[in-house]
Amino acid sequence: MTEPVLEVEGLSAWYGAAQILFDLSFHVDRGEVVALMGRNGAGKSTTIKALMALVARRRGRVRFLGEDISRLRPFEIARRGMGFVPEDRRIFSDLTVLENLDLGRQSSRRHPDGRTAPTWTEEKLFALFSNLAAMPGRRGAHMSGGEQQMLTVARTLMGNPLLVLLDEPSEGVAPVIVEEMANTIAALKHEGLSVLLSEQNMHFAELVCDRVYVLEKGQLQWQGQMADLAGNLDVQRRLLSV
Repeated sequence: MTEPVLEVEGLSAWYGAAQILFDLSFHVDRGEVVALMGRNGAGKSTTIKALMALVARRRGRVRFLGEDISRLRPFEIARRGMGFVPEDRRIFSDLTVLENLDLGRQSSRRHPDGRTAPTWTEEKLFALFSNLAAMPGRRGAHMSGGEQQMLTVARTLMGNPLLVLLDEPSEGVAPVIVEEMANTIAALKHEGLSVLLSEQNMHFAELVCDRVYVLEKGQLQWQGQMADLAGNLDVQRRLLSV
């Protein structure tokens, strides 16, 4: 059995004196799409940020590709092949699509077993994101929210990650973009990449995810196969309904 791409043990995190996460333990396997689900304020985005060392005060062990990265800085984690797509996009609004992509460029990588990982180029990304292909010279400030979301994902892929962290990928975008995002995640899985996403949209998660961890008030309350959660209305009402 292969070692998980990501293995988290006893992850806790604080904002100031307020504890947000309480001893979370979970894993993501190679080529697997895993969801962190829960209501607003459950701790999903904080978990994603804590994995990238973007939360100043945290405790626990995070192993990525067998290496303990718990004490690394964000740029060191990114250089090891963990890609992060933030909820607020953070594209460079004064730069063009091509310039944004170029800023995300990193060298090609190999999986721990020596197999070559997917290498992303502008041409390959334009084939995946047809809307971006039509606007390579457009500045970020002149793009719609959905187009900016696609650009953020594409820029992350230019780093040739082995694991992609997606924070609320379906939040605040049009249904057609949600569908395109689902197709994108399926394409990443087909390429052998692993994906961990935070999500509230049950329909979207059901489309793309293999497994799910459900959080409430920063604690893990349920875990299992996505299909099992989709068929468990009691858990959905108790932990996911607004």
